[in-house]
Amino acid sequence: MNRLNMFLLTALVLCALSLVNAQHQARQLFVALDRAQAEEKQLNTDWSRLQYEQSALGKSARIADIASRQLKMSPAQAGRTQYLQGFADLPAGGTSSMASSAAASAPTASGVQP
Repeated sequence: MNRLNMFLLTALVLCALSLVNAQHQARQLFVALDRAQAEEKQLNTDWSRLQYEQSALGKSARIADIASRQLKMSPAQAGRTQYLQGFADLPAGGTSSMASSAAASAPTASGVQP
């Protein structure tokens, strides 16, 4: 009877240690899941913010502002615009005659107006 009690006691201790180990692993997995969910929420927030920034950066008013301030660009003015002569004589239809007439009426340096 003494041997049977020792065997049962050993089996009970092993089962208890196994249960403690399983609970510990379950807690670790729960903590890892919680961290992953928090990271997912943070990444979704960052993604939304980046999409908003991208849409804000692409607005034409911002582009025009950067072009004028940083790149020192200005809108085209009628007095500074140069027009080329010779392209107005192209026929409206037909692509085959367009190439031959374009070569014949190509603007030259003398055709540029200041």
